Amino acid sequence: MRILIAIGVPRQQEAGAAGVVFNHARELKKRGHSVDCWFLDDVIMKPVTPKRLEALIFAKRVAKRILSEREKYDVVNLHAPWGCIYGLERILFRPSDAPPYVLTMQGSEERYAQMMRQEHHKGRATNFALRNRVWHRLYHQTMYRWSIRTADYGAIANREGTDYAESCCHRAPGTFCFVPNGVEELFFTHRKYTEKSPATLLYAGSWLDRKGIYYLADAFRLLANRIPDTRLTMAGCLASEEIVKGFFAPEVRAQVCVLPFVERERMPAIYAEHDIFVFPSLVEGMPLTLLEAMASGMPVVTTNVCGMADVVEDDRNGMLVDAADADSLAKAIEHLCGCPELRRQLGEEAQKTMSHYTWEKVTRRLEDLLTLAVQQGAKN
Repeated sequence: MRILIAIGVPRQQEAGAAGVVFNHARELKKRGHSVDCWFLDDVIMKPVTPKRLEALIFAKRVAKRILSEREKYDVVNLHAPWGCIYGLERILFRPSDAPPYVLTMQGSEERYAQMMRQEHHKGRATNFALRNRVWHRLYHQTMYRWSIRTADYGAIANREGTDYAESCCHRAPGTFCFVPNGVEELFFTHRKYTEKSPATLLYAGSWLDRKGIYYLADAFRLLANRIPDTRLTMAGCLASEEIVKGFFAPEVRAQVCVLPFVERERMPAIYAEHDIFVFPSLVEGMPLTLLEAMASGMPVVTTNVCGMADVVEDDRNGMLVDAADADSLAKAIEHLCGCPELRRQLGEEAQKTMSHYTWEKVTRRLEDLLTLAVQQGAKN
């Protein structure tokens, strides 16, 4: 097949969403397919005004470019919400020979809006006041809904998002499939489990309110009172040390190490150097750093919400706590810190679980959807 994958984020290997595209493209090429990838900087060469319309402008330009080059592709895989214009144009204008459209979506914008509204009322969502909530509803969620409604098929990275797409957007059962994110082979390293005390903690991911950063800071303050010498590393947070440490209580800031940017090749060593992976996110698609940590054999403490709960089973291959609950997070981490054998058991099971989530295996599911879309298009 001749496949186009398009996503409205910068072409950067270390980024989560871009990483999904790079890995799917690599595996599809291994299977003999021809794959082109369009990122934000491939389609929008100069800054646009106003900036807040960038997603819509990208979607419009992608649609125009696909239709002008339609003979080059058998199928297009457009990440949400950037497939909305192409999907609408296919329905409204029925351009001849337009390639079928397969959606890829990380999760549910409805869940994001619900969670961040709750966080705003607590004073813990920096950019989700009423005005921005209205804009999000009218703009972002509308783009997502039309991306879903106009797709031929869809691959969605968590089960809750899959259910939402079919039920709330009135699509037929089987139109959308759960296609989890995967993990690269380089993260499957041999881990030496030690009984050192205190255990070292690691968080890897962007420094955003939706990632549960307020609760991480609160939990670490509680934990440091109980285990005074414990240390926490923040890796790949894309925020300065001053900003990140400003979230933590003054008395524990010296125990926090901040690595704003980490090259992908360094991440296996970062995972190997730490004992427990902590990921308190409030809402996710399916975070690559969680999968990578599990593949490295790290015991993980994360939240019982969509994305994480799709791969982590409490007390079997990790520990799940309620979202937005710093006390429960601190207690779970403290329990793991005091149980080296439990860390080993959870870490080994986590690595076994991830053997089913390699990019080679999960990309087969996407390939099946792309093939189905092409076959259905040929019938029509």
